[in-house]
Amino acid sequence: MLDLGLSFVAAVSRDVNALAIVDRSVRLTYGEWYARVSSVVAGFDELGLAPGDHLVTVLQNRWEAATLHWACQLAGIVVTPINWRAKPDEVDYCLNDSNAKAIVYEGISAEPVEKAATARSRIRISLDGDRVGATPFSRLADCSAAPAKPRASAESWSVMLYTSGTTARPKGVPRRHRAERAAALAHVAQNMYGRGERTLGVMPLYHTMGVRSLLAMAEIGGTFVCLPRFDAVRALELIEAERVTNLYLVPTLYHDLVHHPRFAATDTTSVRKLGFAGASMTDGLVKKLSDDFTPDLFVNHYGSSEIYTFTIDQKAAAKPGSAGRAGLNQIIRVVKLNAATPDDLAAPGEEGEVVALLAGDEAFEGYWQRPDADAKALRQGWYFTGDTGYLDPDGDLFVTGRVDDMIITGGENVSPIEIESCLSLHVAVAEVAVVGLPDPRWGKIVVAFVKRRAQVDYETLDAFCRTSGLANFKRPRKYVFVDAIPKSPVGKLLRRKLVAGEYVAEGSLTNLHEKGSQA
Repeated sequence: MLDLGLSFVAAVSRDVNALAIVDRSVRLTYGEWYARVSSVVAGFDELGLAPGDHLVTVLQNRWEAATLHWACQLAGIVVTPINWRAKPDEVDYCLNDSNAKAIVYEGISAEPVEKAATARSRIRISLDGDRVGATPFSRLADCSAAPAKPRASAESWSVMLYTSGTTARPKGVPRRHRAERAAALAHVAQNMYGRGERTLGVMPLYHTMGVRSLLAMAEIGGTFVCLPRFDAVRALELIEAERVTNLYLVPTLYHDLVHHPRFAATDTTSVRKLGFAGASMTDGLVKKLSDDFTPDLFVNHYGSSEIYTFTIDQKAAAKPGSAGRAGLNQIIRVVKLNAATPDDLAAPGEEGEVVALLAGDEAFEGYWQRPDADAKALRQGWYFTGDTGYLDPDGDLFVTGRVDDMIITGGENVSPIEIESCLSLHVAVAEVAVVGLPDPRWGKIVVAFVKRRAQVDYETLDAFCRTSGLANFKRPRKYVFVDAIPKSPVGKLLRRKLVAGEYVAEGSLTNLHEKGSQA
């Protein structure tokens, strides 16, 4: 199997004059980009970086970040991207954990990097301006160099992503060239990308979705249109100006696009394929996207950093909420909650934990120096995802949440996602998140946090749930109207913040409504 360096060289050979990357005034063909990438590889040599070394990047989605990613693939260096919002202690942790030899940063991430004690002893490369003790990126990218020859093999490490670390220290997820390329090819096939597609490169390159978009475009001679950080207005401008053909985003970003006042006036007809991942999408948003874009293909992709694809559903609007069936490189099962082995299967329709086969071509092999995490998640050749779900009579998977998010109220298991999807269909609900909060009688009660689009009260929403078919024990007993739903930098819902009381109530505390019984 080709390594990713050879894969990039093959892309250049096929499509040397095709537009490869766009970032503001920068517009590079594959041939021009290869020259820049080759210069960076030569720059790595001058700095003393060698195959197998880790290079930490703390960058937004700029052309330089994408160039560094490909340069690492050719040089055999393990690119280790982290969130550009990282704090000094987080930078220190990732540098030490990965034993990185170098770090690349930009103006927006300069302060935390320069305050990180470990960074002072590493090779530092700065994208913006002259930083004391750092090599300017321009010195690497602008020099003349011979075309770089790939130095890695399919078995070499390609990238190491860090999990979000919401409840513990982040875990490194190292992935080999062969797994990364298999995931990129599956992404092309499962999203039915054609030659010369154009994608909006806004999902960050420290996230598996961003990396997949970058690699997939090279496989088809496509264009990666950089958007350093999400901004709905700028995203709409780029979609129209660059004739973007496909979008691959988390649901939150879709929500912000289609609900922005500029959406109706923007020409989005070039977008024919929609894909989403990273979180479940509410029924209301699925319907709106289907109506507003009328896409030829609407894909729900369910996966993770560890194993890129679990399942896909290429007709997301036909069966809202369905994550579909196992992807090209995978087999999945639903096992009973707290199952000891992957053979303890849940019955059809029974909610359990989703597990995925580790023998799949896209799978990782274990966490970086974390045997404790391996022992918890890897069992008998299967990856225990920590996600809950069930298989319907057709064999399609429905993901209902996280094992840790399951609400047990009065002895009944309640999935937050089912309630969120129900409430999202109400015209006055802009966004909604559901959690379980402690209750002396019921253990936990179902609480809905709602961002309103129009005036609505508890009684109206409760009546809506009653008439929707939602079981009585699943109906929220409290509603909290908030100014915003807390999310991660990539748009994932942060339920833990709601449970911890880290939110701003809309108006005042009088917006807290509750019902005292489980009737």
